[in-house]
Amino acid sequence: MNRVADRLLAVVLLAVGIASFAKAYLAQGDAAGSFASAHLLVLVAAGGLSLVGAVLFWAGLLPGRPRHQAGAPLFGRAAEVQETGRPRLRQAFLVVPLIAVLALVADQFGPWRADDASPGGEVAAPNQPKSTEPKGSEPKGEDIANAPPAPEPAPPPAMAPAPPPIAAPPPPAQAAQPPEQAAKPPEPAPAQPPAAPAAPPPEVAVIPPPATVAPPPPAPPPLPTQPEGHRDAVVWLAVAPDGRSIMSASTDQTIKLWDIAGKQLIRNLGVHKDMARTALFMPDGVSALTAGDDGEIVLRKLSDGAVLHVFSSGENGGVNKLAISPDGKRAVSVHGTGTVIVWDLENKSALHVMTGHDWSISAVAVSPDGFSAVSGSIDGTLKLWDIGAGKLLRSWHGHERGTYGAVFTADGHHLITGSGDYTIKLWDLDTGREVRRFEGHSGTVYVLALSADGKRLLSGSLDGTARLWDMETGNEIAMFDSQSGPIYAVAFAADGTVLTGGYDRTIRDWPAGGGGGVVLFAGAPD
Repeated sequence: MNRVADRLLAVVLLAVGIASFAKAYLAQGDAAGSFASAHLLVLVAAGGLSLVGAVLFWAGLLPGRPRHQAGAPLFGRAAEVQETGRPRLRQAFLVVPLIAVLALVADQFGPWRADDASPGGEVAAPNQPKSTEPKGSEPKGEDIANAPPAPEPAPPPAMAPAPPPIAAPPPPAQAAQPPEQAAKPPEPAPAQPPAAPAAPPPEVAVIPPPATVAPPPPAPPPLPTQPEGHRDAVVWLAVAPDGRSIMSASTDQTIKLWDIAGKQLIRNLGVHKDMARTALFMPDGVSALTAGDDGEIVLRKLSDGAVLHVFSSGENGGVNKLAISPDGKRAVSVHGTGTVIVWDLENKSALHVMTGHDWSISAVAVSPDGFSAVSGSIDGTLKLWDIGAGKLLRSWHGHERGTYGAVFTADGHHLITGSGDYTIKLWDLDTGREVRRFEGHSGTVYVLALSADGKRLLSGSLDGTARLWDMETGNEIAMFDSQSGPIYAVAFAADGTVLTGGYDRTIRDWPAGGGGGVVLFAGAPD
């Protein structure tokens, strides 16, 4: 079948080549100008390449790419197919007929044709000297690519400029007299009273037009700083079980522990070798589990930050997100390689290494009973796992874009997810169906938190806002606008207020009913 197709392509290329050479031969007598010369060269080149391609296709020297294997996935490593033959050369010769057809069409309607030349054309008439007047230089392609962006148009002036004075027309020139009249003396003109001086035109007051551009809003005041603050974005917040302290993780690789009541740093808990991603309080209240892009999960003492144990994910890569079971016996980490790892925190070992995602995993949550976990990928796929047995229970496509936040409800039968498609969805895990949708964000919903009573949902987004939702109705209760960049971390304080962390390096406290927030812990100076 492929052999027959190659021979048909050879016939087509042969016909195109012959037509190109014939058209070039007939057009060379009528050609004039540089445009025509270039056109003839295109026809000759296209014809030659077409004939060469015809020979190669007829001889079977340009085999095509292998077909997709039956049963292979459309995405992922298993779908990669080794190219054979000369696919790039084959594609090049398949483009040749299109070039030749375009050249033939251009020959019919090209600007070098004398009968089609327009008055404003660039082709000079015979024996007419070419104009030497310099033309305005046009930017080249590389100049356009390297040029700075054009400034925004300035707003219209508040007052229109006064019109320029109207100059009086010059007196008409005196007509030349015939010779016979010029010899006679001029007759005296009758006396006339002197003309009254012309009154000056009345001055016209220029009334400025009404303003059409609203004045820009005032710039927000500069954020406070503190030397012990984070030096880069805050990407994780966790409130201690007793509600007295906050633990934060940052892209500056550090983990910090803060005193809420005293509004001060308690201590630096530790530093990861790469971006820190997650910091979780252990149920025992004396230790914490932190993870980062260095692929390490570190068990630390809260009292002094001492390292108790390091779990290494090895070739599975950095830890994108981490979750622990309510009893503190197991942890689940998700990775950029699409791997889900279940860790036995008591025996300090990896319990299960589960694969199934084709893309990097960006969300994870453990059920309240500690028996199952959900992982979400950047392709929008959600998977429910039995972490005790290490097997997949259900998989479904939950979002049009990546899933970046996930949290179980208290009953363990429902899941809430946020996504790059700007939506938040509530799922029934028993049926896999969507129950409710929360809409309002204009950017990726990056993180979620559920209140202790399960009645309110808190979301943080790359649109720079955090929003509070009613879980029963799906309605938005309050919106908190940082006005300083994306929000990457959210949490509920013990008193019910809202905590956020984000791009501006600060940790803020917001009233639950809405309104402006205060900087609880500032970032470090630049």
